Amino acid sequence: MRAVIVAIGVAFLVSLLGTPLAIKVFTRLKAGQPIRSDGPVMHQGKKGTPTMGGVVFIIATVIAYVAGHLALTTLPGQQIAQVQPTITALVLLGLMVFAGAVGFIDDFLKVRKRNSAGLNKRGKLLGQILVGAVFGVIALMFPSTMEDKNGVPTNLETVGSTTLSFIRDINALEVGKVASVIIFIFVVMASTNGVNLTDGLDGLATGASVMVLAAYALIAFWQYRHWCADPAYNIRPSTYCYEVRDPLEIALIAGAAAGACVGFLWWNTSPARIFMGDTGALGLGGLIGGMAMSTRTVLLLPIIGGLFVIITMSVVIQIISFRTTGKRVFRMSPLQHHFELAGWSEVNIVVRFWIIAGIGVAIALGLFYSDFLAAVG
Repeated sequence: MRAVIVAIGVAFLVSLLGTPLAIKVFTRLKAGQPIRSDGPVMHQGKKGTPTMGGVVFIIATVIAYVAGHLALTTLPGQQIAQVQPTITALVLLGLMVFAGAVGFIDDFLKVRKRNSAGLNKRGKLLGQILVGAVFGVIALMFPSTMEDKNGVPTNLETVGSTTLSFIRDINALEVGKVASVIIFIFVVMASTNGVNLTDGLDGLATGASVMVLAAYALIAFWQYRHWCADPAYNIRPSTYCYEVRDPLEIALIAGAAAGACVGFLWWNTSPARIFMGDTGALGLGGLIGGMAMSTRTVLLLPIIGGLFVIITMSVVIQIISFRTTGKRVFRMSPLQHHFELAGWSEVNIVVRFWIIAGIGVAIALGLFYSDFLAAVG
């Protein structure tokens, strides 16, 4: 727990203090956000606000991960301590950094061309597929080599799973490695695009991501406290434990990312002094997708990230409706812009959407914990 708290604190401070520096640098470089000409009229006043702010909380998360490991020592009576960096960290931080890099290219092209086009859709999707495929393969190819107190290999788990999961792996839904990599890619693409579509109002995607990441930090730490690989957790026939790899690493990274987003939100809330850009949106989406895979809660992700799903579906519905009937269901998509055009203030939309995000997180955590109670009750 100490390492997770340290990581959260370091990430928050680095992001809180580093964002003003990023604002100055990006302003000097004239890296202002281009605004869509067909977007809401009220957004034109945001033109020129520095973008690519996601660089700050991505760097803050990596720094906090290192700081958390420096604070991570073997506690008295603890048989297993995840002191060394792991493949799990490589996958999760790799997803965040490299998905963020795809977003950075998109942001850079927008700034350079001085329009909102950026990287074309095909290029962005290919980048997401490549990132998902590379880390999906890594997640399935390197089982842990942890040893118990007698030197016997134990918990030979990979980061990802060849089985579909909800609260944990569903053994009846074994899909194999190839299908698992494809699912991994799909989850990464869905989560990156979900966060990206949610971005667009000051603080909306940042605040929603804080809730989702905090939920994964709680889930992963709970898994660590009830981990099948830990001999300190007395395994009895009725005891419920989680077959995952490196849950403390997952909790540490999720907590660090959440703390970094809170620090960034200080400057990103309305009126935003900096935007996360696609750099931040794709980086957060990649990490959230990785969290779902590594905690074996893939089918729980649509509930935890319920707001992202709702907003993504609003775009899908709008496209299908317009192409099939020539009519629009919403005044504008994504959904947050529909309410802007309906006369809601930006702050009202953000706060109410945060409430929706919080409800999804609460329901997901309730399902996760109720499963545990049902198993041990």
